[in-house]
Amino acid sequence: MEVNGIAHIFLTASNFERSREFYRKLLPFLGLKPVIETETTYYCVGGRTAVGISAPSAEHEGAAFEQKRVGLHHLCFRARERADIDELHGFLQTLGVKIIRAPREDQWAPGYYSILFEDPDGIRLELNHVPGKGLLA
Repeated sequence: MEVNGIAHIFLTASNFERSREFYRKLLPFLGLKPVIETETTYYCVGGRTAVGISAPSAEHEGAAFEQKRVGLHHLCFRARERADIDELHGFLQTLGVKIIRAPREDQWAPGYYSILFEDPDGIRLELNHVPGKGLLA
């Protein structure tokens, strides 16, 4: 067996309304289209994957995300073109998003170029580009 990528990822937001507003801007900018939007879920599909945002249970509302705790470390989207990284950087600046690492090359794979930023809960998101198939060949 060989999997064909990741079908979807769901993130639970501490403040659903605040996060939904952020992801309503970010995900369509990345080419994902909204397919479900309810009072507790925002779900977009595109680029052979899907990303959903859900409201927390009442006892966890307002909780803080901690990157180094057990669970999600960060979420990385793959860009088709290197220029997409620079375009996203400009878009994020207009939103006032916290950028952890501006666009730069890195050692993870030959030609690896990425940007790292945070959503309203401090969940780190990345967009990278690796020429060709990179390490996924």
